[in-house]
Amino acid sequence: MKRPSVLTAPLLQAIRGQHRLEWDGIHGISHWARVRTIGLRLTAQTGADPGVVELFSVLHDACRVNDDRDPHHGRRGAALAARLRGQGVDLSDTAFALLVTACAEHTSGFIEAPVTVQTCWDADRMDLSRVGITPDPVRLCTAAAKAPQLFTWATRLHLVGEALDLAGLTGETP
Repeated sequence: MKRPSVLTAPLLQAIRGQHRLEWDGIHGISHWARVRTIGLRLTAQTGADPGVVELFSVLHDACRVNDDRDPHHGRRGAALAARLRGQGVDLSDTAFALLVTACAEHTSGFIEAPVTVQTCWDADRMDLSRVGITPDPVRLCTAAAKAPQLFTWATRLHLVGEALDLAGLTGETP
C-alpha cells in the first residue's frame, strides 16, 4: 500500500510564498520534485524516514537568495522548517532534528550522518546533472545511491521530464 505524502498544498503554498527565485529555475519546483522522487526511491533501500526525505526535498533550497554561491541557504531552509513546524511540517522531535541537520548541512560535503540525512543529501547530489555536473560517487553517502542502475536513472531524471507531481499540489501545471 502506498504511503500518503506529507506534502500538502497549503505547505507548498507557504514555501512558495517566501521563495525568491524563479519557480521553474534550477533551484525551483522541478528540482525539488526530482529530489523527492530520487529520495523516495532511495528510502526503499536505505530505510530512511520518507517524511523527512519529502520535507527536505521542498525545504533545502527554498530560502536561496540566488542561484550561485549562497552558503547559508541550507540554514535558512532549516529555519523555515522550524517556522512551519505544526503548520505542515509535522514530525516527531527526533525526525525534525534529522530534517534540520539535512537542510542546514546539505552543501557542506559531509557524507557521515544518520541514514535519513544521508538519503536526503544523496537525493540532492544526484540531481546535479540538471546543471551539467555528473555527481561523484565518492561524495555520495549510501550504497543505494552508488548502485549503477539507480545512479544512472537518477542522474538522467532531469532529461525525461518525470517527477513533476508536486505541481498539482501548488496549482501549477508542469
